[in-house]
Amino acid sequence: MNLFKNLTNGLFKENPIFFQLLGMCPTLAVTTSAINGMGMGLASTAVLVCSNAVISLLRKVVPSKIRIPIFIVVIATFVTIVGMTMEAYMSTLFNALGLFIPLIVVNCLILARAESYASKNGVVGSLFDGIGMGIGFTWALIVLGAVRELFGTGSVFGIDILGASFEPALIMILPPGAFLALGILLAINNVIKSKSA
Repeated sequence: MNLFKNLTNGLFKENPIFFQLLGMCPTLAVTTSAINGMGMGLASTAVLVCSNAVISLLRKVVPSKIRIPIFIVVIATFVTIVGMTMEAYMSTLFNALGLFIPLIVVNCLILARAESYASKNGVVGSLFDGIGMGIGFTWALIVLGAVRELFGTGSVFGIDILGASFEPALIMILPPGAFLALGILLAINNVIKSKSA
């Protein structure tokens, strides 16, 4: 039951974007389309799951004074692996995400989960926590990317939804559109949360 809670916390109760507002830099920068959001989310999930597992294994041997630098080295190792894999097998997506793949190293979501959960719990729980938080992060990026793409181009995942007569609001695929879309989604989320409370 505790593992199920670890898995679902990231989706709803502790969603990294909609509830904790973590990882805002890649959230706002790469969500110009749903596919970019999904790519960044899955890359971050892979790093989060692997780094959580390794940090959980090392938690009893890492001196507390140097734990953060060690966490960053572990995270950087997995970011490098994910980045090289994406560059080799998904070069178009890798090029679209650009600098934000290496910046996963300093994504506060990954470091926060390493510090608050993986460094204090066992491997299995940390794996489930990483999966749950990663899926929640990915889901939120896809939603934000889909909203921006829909209103900015009339399509979602490159599939035309609103037809040829739709007049796109180009601001939605520009940086200000990220703030507008995120603000609207956060407002909707807060209304839903207050009604369910």
